[in-house]
Amino acid sequence: MGLVSEQLESSDQSSASIQIPTEWSEAAEFIAANSVSSSPPPIIIVCGAKNCGKSTFSRLLLNLLLQRYRKVAYLDTDVGQPEFTAPGFLSLTIVDKPTPDFAIPYLKTPERCFFFGDVSSKRDPSAYTKYIYALFNHYKAKYNILNKSENAVNAKLPLVVNTPGWVKGIGYDMLVDILRFIAPTHVVKMKLPTESKNLPAGAFWLDEDNDGEVSLIEVKSAHQVSPNRSVLFQKDAKLLRDLRLMAYFRQCFPSDLNITTIKELAHALASHPPYEVPISTLKTKHLYNKVPDSEVFYCLNATIVGLAVSSDQSEDLPSCVGLGIVRGIDTFKGVLYVITPVPPSTLENVDLLLQGFIQIPACLLQLAARNLMMLKKFPVIPHLTDAGKKLIDRLFLNLA
Repeated sequence: MGLVSEQLESSDQSSASIQIPTEWSEAAEFIAANSVSSSPPPIIIVCGAKNCGKSTFSRLLLNLLLQRYRKVAYLDTDVGQPEFTAPGFLSLTIVDKPTPDFAIPYLKTPERCFFFGDVSSKRDPSAYTKYIYALFNHYKAKYNILNKSENAVNAKLPLVVNTPGWVKGIGYDMLVDILRFIAPTHVVKMKLPTESKNLPAGAFWLDEDNDGEVSLIEVKSAHQVSPNRSVLFQKDAKLLRDLRLMAYFRQCFPSDLNITTIKELAHALASHPPYEVPISTLKTKHLYNKVPDSEVFYCLNATIVGLAVSSDQSEDLPSCVGLGIVRGIDTFKGVLYVITPVPPSTLENVDLLLQGFIQIPACLLQLAARNLMMLKKFPVIPHLTDAGKKLIDRLFLNLA
């Protein structure tokens, strides 16, 4: 996937719209400063209700850890607003460069990821936690122990775990299970002014008989320079997901190709030659719907699918290498036409298409004429703040 947004020269300039509270800086610095002397390296989980700044704090902490480590592992469990992938993924990414602009999405190639296929864990809590456990086990086996037979550079990396904001009901139960399974060294708990929205006080996930060693750090939610920023991120969640998807498929084209607007991206995708994939070489799995055998491939038309590699160990945990748009199907020739930024060398291993509920952004929908993806007038987004418009402009400037 690679970086979509290049690092900006000055983090102070790039993050000018976000004020990092002193309490945050002190908490992140405390964790980072004490991480080098710890063995094994620290495992930090950041949790809290929606819209309290978990992603921004996670990025801040990630950048500080990168001042002390060559690489840092990042486990993203927020399928709706992930940091380094398109929506719908659970992923483990090894980060080796800081991401100074906290307001712009960065896309990186994860080391391992699973396609959950929806923007909320409510769709299938059991599968959601199973994927997280598998990702953590991968990290633990490869980066949390020193394997003398391998290069030590790949071992003993700290881990930052960002969590979603669903902290009530089943969401709370899943968070408790994840905390107990991962057993972090540090837990950063973000708190909103409205107490009823927050997680319980103290180390809420530990049993009375469990006195495991963990450093619990509680910080208040961010005070933004712009009072509308938190409202923007809450109200325009779907817009932000669409922007991430468009940023992802922008990678189908060279970075020096002049694509700076949604219209240009739509036309570029319309004329982009798709991969021609024999249907006989693929299996299809519809994650949440039962589809008649006669309709299996037809229902893939004009949809986003996860490109996966079947697992010999468990068919329920296929590793995903990226996303594709099924632009058309020719049942007479027995082929699918797929657009994806995934390189051909990786696509050779793909033998499974996963269909969930990740949808093509409305502005990129395929029109019937000539079976090409043509521009649909970008809809006016009601109540979009000036900050939201600026975010769109900044993102597409960085896509060029």
